[in-house]
Amino acid sequence: MITTEQQERVRGWFTGRLPEEWKVEPPEVTVDRDEITVILTIDDVDVADDASEAERDEARAGRVRAFREDTRERRIEVAREAERRYERKVSWGVKVGDYGEMFTHLAAPVMTRLRQPQRQVLDTLVDAGVARSRSEALAWCVRLVGQHEEDWLAELREAMSHVADVRTKGPAA
Repeated sequence: MITTEQQERVRGWFTGRLPEEWKVEPPEVTVDRDEITVILTIDDVDVADDASEAERDEARAGRVRAFREDTRERRIEVAREAERRYERKVSWGVKVGDYGEMFTHLAAPVMTRLRQPQRQVLDTLVDAGVARSRSEALAWCVRLVGQHEEDWLAELREAMSHVADVRTKGPAA
């Protein structure tokens, strides 16, 4: 479990390390046991007031693509420093207006044992063509729970963070 202090330290390091021109807003930094995800907000595009939503979306996609290419070497440099410092992979994403794109992110394998009723749920999703495999069906289920239970999951994460903080202050600390 990542403590609030650990999360704050990583966020603080990135806030101090990233070039100012990359920070229209403070970066969103998320940490788990495998990965640090950094989502940057960059300047929105200048399009005509009467531009269609499609034109605006394509302009934002173009801005993200240009940012990705123009900052590649510096992002790699920052990521390598952070990976050595925090022993986790770094993934990058960018937001422009209401358009967002992840450049890289880790897909970590997760093993689990399921009883027949749970396997039948996954097999139904595979048989219906919703997923190509049990693994993909399980990932689909996790995304669905994440979408529909976000408030509850956020509250649970906050509570776990407080427990982790208390543990670090305990007698064995």
